[in-house]
Order: sequence, then structure tokens, then C-alpha cells
Amino acid sequence: MNFEESIKLITRGTEEIIPLEDLEKKIKSGRKLNIKLGIDPTAPDLHLGHTVVLRKLKNFQDLGHNVILIIGDFTTLIGDPTGKSKTRPALSADEIKKNAQTYKTQAFKILDEKKTIIKYNSEWLSKISLEELIKISAKFTVARILERETFSQRLKTNEAISLHEILYPLLQAYDSVAIKADVELGGTDQTFNLLIGRDLMEKMGMEPQVCLTMPIIAGLDGKQKMSKSLGNYVGIAEDPKDIFGKLMSIPDELLRQYFILLTDFKEDEISGFFERYKNPKDIKKILAFEITKMYSSEEEALKAKESFETAFEKRTFPKDAPVYKWPYENENEVWLPKLLVDLGLLKSSSEGKRLISQGAIEVDEETVTDEKFVVKKGDHRLKVGRKMFLRIY
Repeated sequence: MNFEESIKLITRGTEEIIPLEDLEKKIKSGRKLNIKLGIDPTAPDLHLGHTVVLRKLKNFQDLGHNVILIIGDFTTLIGDPTGKSKTRPALSADEIKKNAQTYKTQAFKILDEKKTIIKYNSEWLSKISLEELIKISAKFTVARILERETFSQRLKTNEAISLHEILYPLLQAYDSVAIKADVELGGTDQTFNLLIGRDLMEKMGMEPQVCLTMPIIAGLDGKQKMSKSLGNYVGIAEDPKDIFGKLMSIPDELLRQYFILLTDFKEDEISGFFERYKNPKDIKKILAFEITKMYSSEEEALKAKESFETAFEKRTFPKDAPVYKWPYENENEVWLPKLLVDLGLLKSSSEGKRLISQGAIEVDEETVTDEKFVVKKGDHRLKVGRKMFLRIY
């Protein structure tokens, strides 16, 4: 790619580049740049929200630059206070190691493993002496660190801030010094950390890194950020049918952003979809198929699409629905919510009652409306919620 094409690829979907002119200067130099992304393995699985930054990292990789994925095994022992109203609970070394391995495996669904440099920041942070840490700390004022939104909010509400949390941005910044980063990527919630890295490099007489931030995408509810804890996420290691089905449920207003940040379609192609198809559902199918294919295969994506259409459009019962055996020896009929709980499909009978009141359970293609509905032993087809199908005999 020429310079203009490279900049267009890099800037696509970005929230902020600080400063853009420095990035342009680095690209024009013609040298291979060190592109940094640091991740703290606080949880084992990646979702589509994580892939936004990973895909931008892949853009740099495709342009021939050195992509350096830093596993924050040392900084995870502290815990990034970003967005946290309380100190993070500490993880054990074994938990961190296990999560890191899963992160790498899933990250390589996006990055080229052979061209990705993996570094663990314990390689250098565990060797910093107390004297060196004091010298690094002396380069910043307490007031500068407390500018961080998380800290300022906690001060206002008299929530405790531990001393080790104040050290976190300095240690993450030192990662940039250790690898001589030219560009560091992160979500918009990481802007403060990235800027501290830029400041520290400059204070240590190095060419400062460029900070590139990517948007935080909303989850399936269209309101809060995608998060496993909120249940509004799409995991990239999930079953292809679940990936496809979840993406078909997103609010229409998320479509364009998801196309830009989560696929490789060109912007004129994306605009073409919105001009060609008037029903957002048809556009969602394109999005869902493309993303499902990216994290499984074209064959699996086709199966997922067909399964979705069979279940929700053709209104026929899926042939591959799981089959359960009647779980009782001495009972020939049982209350429907109890049956679903005993099969391990619902957490509580109250959840079953709620689904019945919402008209969200069907038995043999008939919507159940009576909360006291009893299922008799026999061959039955059940639909629970929007996506759960099963047979019981």
C-alpha cells in the first residue's frame, strides 16, 4: 500500500490518534514500527468487544510492522483500576497463566501467529529495583495520576485508592519503554494509561509513542458496553449457531458500527448494503454470516444461517435439536417449570413462570399460557425462549 492507503486503513474506525502528525511521520519514515497492545489476562475468554483493538493491530501487521502483544502477567497482579469503583480482587499466578494461554489461542484467530511477537511484562517489571521504581515514580506528580477519571470519582465518593493502583499506569507505561513502542493501541477507556506511556518515554529521552484508541462497542442490548458480566456479549469461541443467533438480535442502530469495527467490508460496500436492503434483518444476516465465518468457517456459518432461518423464519423444528430422556422414574406428569429446572435448562422455577407469562415457551408448537401447565410423559417438542429447542421422550 502507498502512504495514503496505509493511513486510510489505520484510521478506519479509530476514535483518536494522539498526535496524528507523529503517526504520519513514523509511517513516512519507511521503517518497521513497533506496535504495542497490552492485555491483562483477568478472564479466560475474548468477545467481539476485545476484537476491535486486535483487528486494528492486525491492520498494522498486514502493513508489515512489528506487532507486539504484551501479556500483562505482572500488571495483572495489581489489576487495572480503569472503570473500577473498587480495588480489583487479586488473581493467582496459576489463574493468570491459564487465562493468558486462552487469550493467545483466541487472539490468533485474528493475528498471524508467526508474525506476532509475544512478550510477558514480568520479563522486565519483576527485575525493576526499588531504586529504579522510585526514579520512575519521581517523573510524575500525584496530582497528574489522580487526574485519572476513575481515581477522581473515587475520591469524590470517599472510596479507597490503594497505593499499588497508583503505580499501575506507571508500570504499564514502562512496558512501552521496555519494547521501544512507536504506537500503542487501546480502547478509549485506556487513553490515560496510553498517555502516561507517551509521557514517560519522552521524560526518559526516547521518541514518544503515538496513542491510538478504538471505540468501546455496545453489547447486544445496544446500551451498555459489551461485557461478559452483563451477559450482552458475543464470545469468539462460542458455538457458530450462538454467534449467528446473537448477532441477529442486535438493535438496528448498531449495524453500521459493527460492520466498520468488526468486519473487513469496505465503507462503500457497507453503504451499498443499506441502500440495497430496506429490511434491517437482511443486513444483519450479512453481518452475522461474515462474523460467524471469521471465527469458525464458511461451512459452519452456512449451517448457522440455515439453522436460524429454520427456527425463526420457516417456523420448523430444528432436526439437530438436543434430545432429553424423561428424568423421572415414578412420575408420569410434572409441572413444566420444574421439568425445565430438573433438566438443567433453567436456574429456577420462577424463571420458568416468567417465561410462560411472556408467552416464551411452546410445547408441541402450542404457546403455553397457564403457569400451572403440566407435561405428561411422552414424545414432546419444546421451545424455550427465542433460541432453545429440545425434544423429550
